[in-house]
Amino acid sequence: MITSTNNNQIKNIIALNKKARERKAQRLFVIEGIRAVAEVPANLLDSVYIIEGFEATAEGKAFLAQIKEKAPQVHVEEVATSVFKTMCDTVTPQGVLALVKMQDFTMDDVLGTASGKPAHVVILESLQDPGNMGTIVRTAEGAGATGIIMNNTTVDIYSPKVVRSTMGSIFRVPHMIVSDLGATIKELEEKHGLSVYAAHLKGEKFYDELDFTGPTAFMIGNEGNGLTDEMSALATSYLKIPMEGQLESLNASVAASLLMYETHRQRK
Repeated sequence: MITSTNNNQIKNIIALNKKARERKAQRLFVIEGIRAVAEVPANLLDSVYIIEGFEATAEGKAFLAQIKEKAPQVHVEEVATSVFKTMCDTVTPQGVLALVKMQDFTMDDVLGTASGKPAHVVILESLQDPGNMGTIVRTAEGAGATGIIMNNTTVDIYSPKVVRSTMGSIFRVPHMIVSDLGATIKELEEKHGLSVYAAHLKGEKFYDELDFTGPTAFMIGNEGNGLTDEMSALATSYLKIPMEGQLESLNASVAASLLMYETHRQRK
């Protein structure tokens, strides 16, 4: 049992929780909670930590039996209660935490090439709110989007708050972080034949008047500033989302959800 916060494993977990650069350097991130850890694919589980006494409970025994069956190679470490709380990002931890390996997705994964279906991609430019990011990832899975592409100034998809809010969808929705978003958008249009849409004041048609049955991508911008002029200029087409009252814009995740589900509706 680990009984000290000076333990190197504990120090490393705290660093992974707090620092995106540590997560990127180690290609690891932290996930908390019984259900969340149970949903991690076996090949991505690095190590599991449980609070003292958890193994003696009925829930603990069932959980550990499940982990042993699906990932027998994974080491499970017991941690003293006072120490375990320092490892967690949540206020009321459930007593289970795991280190998880990041997945390496390709452009073909994001485009859903293997499925044989038209690409359905969400492009994020400098999104900052973890809740918005998590909602978009979850909605992407629900609406059948093939993947998500984001620039490196977007909130870290592997931050604890984002990981929690994805509710496991982070493992099932292919995603890529790119350093040159503009070049990637051009690649999507010119090499892969996607129509890339941006919600814009210059849009002449509402989103439900356009055809999204072919290879399609939607650009979603920063919560406060929207898409930059540079990214907007790369759109194949502009679209409008109707606004009643005095609204000028919608929440980023709401706008993304409308567009993803309209695509889902048209394709069904």
